[in-house]
Amino acid sequence: MATVDDGLQAQIRNIEATYGKTMPEWFAIIASSGKTKHTDVLTMLKREYGMTHGAAHRVSLLARQATEAQPDDPIAALYTGKKAAAHPIHETLMLAVATFGDDVAVAAKKGYLSLRRRKQFAMIQPSSTGRVDLGLILKDTPTTGRLEPATGFNTLFTHRVRVTTVAEVDDELTCWIRSAYDQAG
Repeated sequence: MATVDDGLQAQIRNIEATYGKTMPEWFAIIASSGKTKHTDVLTMLKREYGMTHGAAHRVSLLARQATEAQPDDPIAALYTGKKAAAHPIHETLMLAVATFGDDVAVAAKKGYLSLRRRKQFAMIQPSSTGRVDLGLILKDTPTTGRLEPATGFNTLFTHRVRVTTVAEVDDELTCWIRSAYDQAG
């Protein structure tokens, strides 16, 4: 006699075979859509991917369960939905910081990551679709066009840089981060 779990596994196999994507692929599509409400996900899967109501319902439920089952990952939590497009910028910034030394501590805050040495020197915050705001503590450093004052952004920082592409994590930006890192040591 088949169990409920056997029936669920059969339904999943049928959905994957019928619609040509694995469940993790569907989960990624849902995550990148920015939709979090069950009814919104259902509508999207039915309209954009031609799923039946039953298939869309099952995929939506499984996606929600998979998200809830993941351990708390502060970085993943910051780059969900429409902000997922900014994650490569974050990774590139973190690669640059990793070249400074192994004494950087990363602390998750609400909405951003704090970078610390003996004291905080930077923060990385996904701010919009495809943009990361980098807050820096740079004493006695004048602002330039790209190195803006942090006034109105975050009072803990002296400067802000809006980063919209991986290419903008260049030598100039890396030097500013390195200066903030050095001052925090």
